[in-house]
Amino acid sequence: MYDITIIGAGPAGSTLARLLSVYFKVLLVEKRDYEKGEIKQEKCCGGLLAPDAQKILAKLGLGLPKDILSNPQLFSVCAIDFDNKIERNYQRHYINMDREKFDSWLISLIPDKAELLFGYSLKEIKKEENFHTLKLKSGNDTKFINTKIVVGADGAYSKVRQLSFNNVKKTRKYIAVQEWYKLKTGPAPCFYSIFDSEISDFYSWMIQKENSIILGSALDPKDNVTGKFELLKERVRDYGIDIDNPYKKNGTYLLRPQKSNQLYTGKEMVALIGEAAGWISPSSAEGLSYSMESALMLSESIKKDPDNFMTHYQKATRKLKYNIFLKNCKSHLMYNRFTRGLIMKSGVLSFNTFS
Repeated sequence: MYDITIIGAGPAGSTLARLLSVYFKVLLVEKRDYEKGEIKQEKCCGGLLAPDAQKILAKLGLGLPKDILSNPQLFSVCAIDFDNKIERNYQRHYINMDREKFDSWLISLIPDKAELLFGYSLKEIKKEENFHTLKLKSGNDTKFINTKIVVGADGAYSKVRQLSFNNVKKTRKYIAVQEWYKLKTGPAPCFYSIFDSEISDFYSWMIQKENSIILGSALDPKDNVTGKFELLKERVRDYGIDIDNPYKKNGTYLLRPQKSNQLYTGKEMVALIGEAAGWISPSSAEGLSYSMESALMLSESIKKDPDNFMTHYQKATRKLKYNIFLKNCKSHLMYNRFTRGLIMKSGVLSFNTFS
């Protein structure tokens, strides 16, 4: 019998396991293989640590090891608006990093007292009188474990949310697609944010990683995803970025919460954190800060009152709901072709680059 079983060992799950395993009997379950300190299955992520995520790391008392960093470090966003044919540069303070190394590092911080189970997927949750029985599967191997509290930290396509709260309002999903190319006559060391309503009503991005360039986009799964991504590549080539055959591809589901009822923290002894709860920015798709902060909020709630923690967690996350409400207001300005064009044409807060 475990006190707490966490499904998903991304930044949300690993942070929660680290914070709670000192006080409770914790099991952390992750479907990706984890072997000799390296995660073998890469997550589709641009690997930028935004200021909000840096702040929560500071709150957690953590500093990044230098081997996690990826060159170049980025101090600006180059916004390219293909709709209005405008380009502007804005100062931003991102940390460019290797996402797999970041996840591995967070897992390495979990105390030995916690039990880690890698390569297993959640298949069933059965509610008993005072606990839950979970069915976990890896290939032909099946395990049944009992736990008092279940935590879903398993991302946009959360199995915990599906099995426990399938009647809750669904959040709009996108497909995030990324391709990696060898850098040739590469772009300037900045984060490229691309707006093109013909491709997506969200946005696309380019990020330099050492001697490579990542091209990615958040696309509507109801559209022709392959065709839209090919159109993006065509636009990027016309812009002057030399990309040819990708040497690596990855993809994942991505949430974009637009209403408060799409954010769901859980019920009774089943809780959701990170993107499983819907905690992700609807304007930028930044989720690392929400993942770690929601984990911190849940850990404090469980430590305060293990039998009635959900009341405290729901109260604590009002701050996150308000933050996402503000990001949605920002999103309406950013992704409206007319208002975005006015803002970018004004040049407010932008600067010119010189080479």
